[in-house]
Amino acid sequence: MDTNTKVWLITGAGRGLGIDIAQAALAAGHSVVATGRDADRVEAAIGEHENLLAVALDITDPDAATAATLAAVDRFGRIDVLVNNAGNFYAGYFETISPDQFRAQLETNFFGPLNVTRAVLPVMRAQRSGQVITVTSTAGLIGGEFTAAYAASKFALEGWMESLKYDVEPFGISTMAVEPGFFRTELLVEGASTIWPELEIEDYAERTARTIETWKSMNGQQAGDPRKLAEALVTLSDTDKLPLRFVAGADAMGAVELNLATIGEQIAENRGLSASLAYDA
Repeated sequence: MDTNTKVWLITGAGRGLGIDIAQAALAAGHSVVATGRDADRVEAAIGEHENLLAVALDITDPDAATAATLAAVDRFGRIDVLVNNAGNFYAGYFETISPDQFRAQLETNFFGPLNVTRAVLPVMRAQRSGQVITVTSTAGLIGGEFTAAYAASKFALEGWMESLKYDVEPFGISTMAVEPGFFRTELLVEGASTIWPELEIEDYAERTARTIETWKSMNGQQAGDPRKLAEALVTLSDTDKLPLRFVAGADAMGAVELNLATIGEQIAENRGLSASLAYDA
C-alpha cells in the first residue's frame, strides 16, 4: 500500500454525512471500509469502487463491531482512520422522552462509538499509529430546547473523546471531535434519524407540536454543505496533525464563541464567592 494512503473505517455510511465522508476519502486515494446496518445499501449509496469494502454493522452490537474490524484488517491489512459517524436524534422535552427512548439514545450515540472504538484500538495500538475521529455536535458543547437526550449523548462523547486523547497518545494514536452546526444531512428526516417523543404531557403539548413543526421545516434548508465538511475532514486527517476539536460551520463557531463568552461572564460574576471556598490558612 502507498504510504500516503490510509485505510478508513466509517460508521453510518449508508446515508447522510457518512456517504460523503466515504466518497471524499475514496476520491483522495484512500481505501474505505464503509459500514451500516445494510451492507448492500451502503455500497449502492456510495457507489462501487475497487478500494471500497461495505460491511454490515449495528454499532450497538459489540460482536458486530469486532467482526467489522476483522473484515477490514482481512481486506486491507490495517485501519488508519476510524470515523465514528453513526447516530440518531431522539427529540423532545426531557419529561416527554420515555426512559426507554433516553437509554436508546445513549446506546446509539454514546455506547455505539465506544463499542466500535474498543474493537479498533487494538489494531491501532499494534500499528503504533491511527486516528479516531468522532462526529459529535454543537449540541455536545451547548444544551438547547428540545434536545435533552441528544445533548446528553453528545456531551458524553465530548468528555470521552477529550479524555481518550491522553490514553492513546503514547501509542501514536490521535483523536479529534467534530462539532458540526446545521448541515443538510438526513439527521432531521423523520423515521430515518429523528425520533419524536413517546410521552404526551399536557403542559408540554403546545410547545411540542410547535417545535416539531419547526424542526421539520428546517430539513433541507440547513446552511452547511455535508460534502464540504467531508472534504474538510479528509484534509485534516491528511495533515496528520489533528486538532482536539474541529468546530464545523459558521453557525457552530458563532454559537460556541457566544457560549464561551457567556461562561466567562458567569465566572466573573461569582469570582469572589468561588475564590473564597478554600480552607482558611
